[in-house]
Amino acid sequence: MTVTPYGRRTLVISLLVLAGIGIGLYLILPSVITRSVSLTLVLVLAGLVINFFRDPERTTPTGIGNVISPADGRVVVIKNVHEPEYLQGEAVQVSIFMSPLNVHVNRFPVSGTLEHYRYVPGKYLVAFHEKSSELNERTHLGIRSGGTKIFFKQIAGAIARRIIAPVKVGQPTVAGERFGMIQFGSRVDIFMPRHAVVNVQLDQHVVAGETILATLA
Repeated sequence: MTVTPYGRRTLVISLLVLAGIGIGLYLILPSVITRSVSLTLVLVLAGLVINFFRDPERTTPTGIGNVISPADGRVVVIKNVHEPEYLQGEAVQVSIFMSPLNVHVNRFPVSGTLEHYRYVPGKYLVAFHEKSSELNERTHLGIRSGGTKIFFKQIAGAIARRIIAPVKVGQPTVAGERFGMIQFGSRVDIFMPRHAVVNVQLDQHVVAGETILATLA
């Protein structure tokens, strides 16, 4: 299993902390049974942490006008909105909630040029909360793909306290390529022109780099 480079430092620190807890419990607890139960729990937690930072390979579908899912997770919002920051007009929004069990590596939804980037400090509401898109800590990214603009947000959740997006305005983007991650549960909102044909449904599970969220006319 491949571990994402975006989270290796956090993974190592987490495993060292869990190892220290495991050793401490082994030395403190009085009986073999309580030691075994505690060490089993520590190993389970270590397994969950390693699983969180996994980074599987993905095969991105080709095709003109495809908007690829930037995140693994469950579709929690599909609605028409006005997007004033980058699209500056009517748009369709698709939001994806990422649970701690999902892969958390994010991928570019379209090929083009990264034309807009903004970091916004904020709160840590649960990521599926309706207002998390406006109030939580997040990054805003805008890609120009031909004559079309795509805007999306990495949004921190109640558990996630670190958004990683080592990108630069002006860099080329390739649909399905990794660009960052959000650690320990989060959400991604993507805004497309109103004429986009959405190919997913509410509560559908989508896969970063593989699921076609929408098709642009």
